[in-house]
Amino acid sequence: MLYKNPGQTAKSLGTRVTDRNGGEASATVLRDALRACRRHIGYVALFSAALNLLYLAPSIYMLQVYDRVLVSGGLLTLVYISVVLLAALGVLAFLDTVRVRLLLAMSKRFDRIAAPHVLMAALQREGRQAAGQAQIVREFDTLRGAMSGQPALAAIDAPWAPVYIGVCFLIHPWLGMLTLLGGATLVGLAFLNQRMTHKAMRASEQSAGAMYQLQQSDAAQGETARALGMQGVLVERQLAARAAMLEGVNDAGRMGATYTASTKFVRLILQSAALGLGAFLALQQEISAGGIIAASILAARAFAPLELIVGAWRQIEQGFQAYGVLNRVLKTQEIEREFTALPPPRGVVALENVCVKAPGSDRFLLMGASLRAEPGDIIGIVGPSGAGKTTLVRMIAGAAAPDVGAVRIDGAKLTDWQPDRLGPYIGYLPQDVALFAGTIGENISRFDKADRDHAHAKIVAAARAAGVHELILTLPQGYDTEIGRNGRGLSAGQAQRIGLARALYGDPVLLALDEPNAHLDSDGEQALVNALRAASARGACTFVVAHRAGFMSIANKLLFMRDGRIEMYGPRDQVVAKMNPGPRPVAASGEASEARS
Repeated sequence: MLYKNPGQTAKSLGTRVTDRNGGEASATVLRDALRACRRHIGYVALFSAALNLLYLAPSIYMLQVYDRVLVSGGLLTLVYISVVLLAALGVLAFLDTVRVRLLLAMSKRFDRIAAPHVLMAALQREGRQAAGQAQIVREFDTLRGAMSGQPALAAIDAPWAPVYIGVCFLIHPWLGMLTLLGGATLVGLAFLNQRMTHKAMRASEQSAGAMYQLQQSDAAQGETARALGMQGVLVERQLAARAAMLEGVNDAGRMGATYTASTKFVRLILQSAALGLGAFLALQQEISAGGIIAASILAARAFAPLELIVGAWRQIEQGFQAYGVLNRVLKTQEIEREFTALPPPRGVVALENVCVKAPGSDRFLLMGASLRAEPGDIIGIVGPSGAGKTTLVRMIAGAAAPDVGAVRIDGAKLTDWQPDRLGPYIGYLPQDVALFAGTIGENISRFDKADRDHAHAKIVAAARAAGVHELILTLPQGYDTEIGRNGRGLSAGQAQRIGLARALYGDPVLLALDEPNAHLDSDGEQALVNALRAASARGACTFVVAHRAGFMSIANKLLFMRDGRIEMYGPRDQVVAKMNPGPRPVAASGEASEARS
């Protein structure tokens, strides 16, 4: 793996890690990544200093040509100073190239340090909610681009404008005063540009994020839209979103174009004014003829970075906005800490007063859930739709963290484990299966590349346990068959059986399966039953949500839920008897009750 543990990266950089209420932790990731790039920034500043000093060479050359060569007629002097100018401009070009490469190297280092945290935040529930409609990775790339593109060069060169203004003062105070007033005018235009376009640019970014998110969401359901005759309606909806986005882009673009043109107009006027003032001073015998051209070149060089800032202001503003979005997202990232290595779990699962709220609401999806399960148990979870079964399975698998309470395995809270270390001991099959783009073998192995030979053996073993080995061999390239996102290219039943093989990969001690037989035929369901019995025999603790009554006959315990609460939990026959008291046999009663649930 390229990025093994974002928490280790943060610690190596000195990131302070506290709990969520501490207000620090991941919020310092970007600052620490920037600190790690200090050496690059230092070299860029050093090369920029040399580069900007070399920009004085053409002005000095002009002074020497007018004041020495033309006066003395020294051809050899002209050759010498031309050679010196050529060498200076060659070094200038070399330093400019190296400076850009250093900025790119800094951007690459920044990405290597901060990207693991950003990608982890994008995967975590809290990070996605905090980002709202913002595309986290896109915001990160925007920030990285601003650090290595024209905005960075403008910011680096801007502090040298006073140096050129100072040299103009050395030529003549009036020339210095003209460039000083001109520079102040350009800075004022940049400030007005920021004030006037800030709101429009922010609205443009928000509408663009909403439009791209809508387009991706609709594209993911393209087949459904075609079958239901919704394509035209969805295109109209996307066009409306694009119209809102383009309106914001055009508003920001119109304002930006006005200020960019105004800045260019002012700069050209000031350059011409410097040339005219230089000619006037030369006629007054206060400066030499060479000072006229030198003053014009210096004035242009003093104004260039200021004009560049105005032109690149949109990217600068986007970079600051991206930095703010990323900081807010990273503050909500689940805290990575130095985890104590715990012994491999046996599969004793306990829930302690687990409560889960609906996102952005005070409504509870799960309330006061408490239970204990032992290794070898197969717990069937039943109840009406909306009872909280899926939420309970998600909490047990560690797919999400409860708002209140704790889920424990062998006495340790799931949050006391580093997720990548706990994951191999858990087999999770969600309702939507959630296969990833890649090969079937990679999906079953959870993209584990630590030991290829050993992983291949475990892949086949998991597929055999799920009863899907023969099915996979019938595919075009067997285990190496490429599938798309969400199992595209497979039937729903095939995807579910491969998802079950992934859950069984590595013989986990805890299985959490949400309707694992929803798309299975009789052969697939029998394979699932055999897999669960084998897992129970080796001591795995299994939680299964299923609606088919016959399937629950393999469970030794039942858990009945209603309205987000666990109403009954215990041995299957006892729970069935409580759910359906009467003279009928327990098995028949149990099947009838589960059929109703």
